[in-house]
Amino acid sequence: MAHKPLEGSARVWVTLGLSLAVFMQVLDTTIANVAIPTISGNLGASTSQGTWVITSFGVANAIAVPITGWLAKRLGEVKLFLIATLGFVASSWLCGIAPNLELLILFRVLQGALAGPMIPLSQSLLLAAYPNEKKGMALALWSMTVIVAPIFGPILGGWISDNWHWSWIFFINIPVGFLSAAITWKFLRQRETPLVHLPIDRIGLMLLVVGVGSLQLMLDRGKELDWFNSTEVVALCIVAVIALSYLVVWELYDAHPVVDLSLFKSRNFTVGVVSISVGYFLYFGAVVLMPLLLQTQLGYTATQAGLATAPVGILPVLLSPIIGKHAHRLDLRWLVTISFFVFALSFLWRTTFEPGMDFVLVAMPQFVQGIAVACFFMPLTTMSLAGLRADQVASASSLSNFLRTLSGSIGASLFSATWDRREALHHTQLVEHVNPYNPATVHTLNQFSQAGIDQQPALGMLAREVTRQGYFIGANEIFWACAILFILMIGLVWFAKPPFRPAGGGAVDAAH
Repeated sequence: MAHKPLEGSARVWVTLGLSLAVFMQVLDTTIANVAIPTISGNLGASTSQGTWVITSFGVANAIAVPITGWLAKRLGEVKLFLIATLGFVASSWLCGIAPNLELLILFRVLQGALAGPMIPLSQSLLLAAYPNEKKGMALALWSMTVIVAPIFGPILGGWISDNWHWSWIFFINIPVGFLSAAITWKFLRQRETPLVHLPIDRIGLMLLVVGVGSLQLMLDRGKELDWFNSTEVVALCIVAVIALSYLVVWELYDAHPVVDLSLFKSRNFTVGVVSISVGYFLYFGAVVLMPLLLQTQLGYTATQAGLATAPVGILPVLLSPIIGKHAHRLDLRWLVTISFFVFALSFLWRTTFEPGMDFVLVAMPQFVQGIAVACFFMPLTTMSLAGLRADQVASASSLSNFLRTLSGSIGASLFSATWDRREALHHTQLVEHVNPYNPATVHTLNQFSQAGIDQQPALGMLAREVTRQGYFIGANEIFWACAILFILMIGLVWFAKPPFRPAGGGAVDAAH
């Protein structure tokens, strides 16, 4: 039997407790982005190896999300949420004391796996606490938490990296996690869900772990091993394709699938999930790329990079409550159209980035992109869950978050790898023009000579400038591609079919 919606201060406290856990998890992702160069340098690794700190978390998180429904039925949603939150706290402490990159990545995998149930369960438990007419507001408040974290994450991560030790980007999760767990236990322990002992889809889970793990490892290792010229990369690709292909076939016929593909029979779920996954692939790829560009090519400190990227969260804080309040009166397709158009505009703006650019020119596209973010998460989440039965919400939320998280992790790897490859290409092209017969080269070397710089140091400085130009051209090409894809995705959104009424939600009804 379903619990009644909460009222008054209890609902406020539950919203706060669940939101803190989500805030902590999203903060942990964004706070690490600007710290990658610092962590890599401190642990004696390259910047590309440092991105494994992000992708290892993402892929473990993605794999853990689909089994949330099964675990919730075995343990109860409230208990599972508390275990995940406290486990996240413990693994954060382990990340902070990691003495080398290998152990840090291992603990990030553990952290990502424990974090898997947190976001889908926070959605399910929050929806259960609100009456039907206020579920839109509940999702807006939840989305605002996801949005606010990117304001504090880059700034905190930068400041901690520059002034303290990078370990503290993980240690700060500890008080937040304990507070979230305490509030959740106090107000939700009497609202535990019924236990149902469903069998686990062991073969499906094994195929999921092998397939997704091989895919992410291929993307992370490919750049260093020269992609398909490497036997290891080819082998990982073959394993990933076979495992994921078998996974799709197996899950279509298994009685208790770990990934419920039958949800894609709902047109709105399909449109919503594809849109949020592709959109997050582009958005998160840029979230990882921007601090790397600013710190490695513009000489920003981690704090400056954090301040430059943080404005993305300002407008969503102001707009999300308004959108949530009026969402039931609006055609959500228009909100998502606005989101994708502004995303495209922001990426198009970034194609003007160049060496020596002003701080304001970096921050302004981030600020404007806040409009896109505000119109992205809540409308697409509502759209994908609209029309589903109450017993489908947890599975639908898990599958949506699995694909979104996996897409973000793949985006982080591909953006980083593509950026390096495009720089290498443009470096070769630019170097062709640096020769004694090129008037521009002669003029530049003469300027160095007049400044009292000998030829050898001058050539070194010229080589570094060529590399920097190559990275900027490569980044601008990626931004162009993102803008075009966001424009193309606008057409996809209009295949969704209104009305977009709130899905029947509730922790108790959420079955896998």
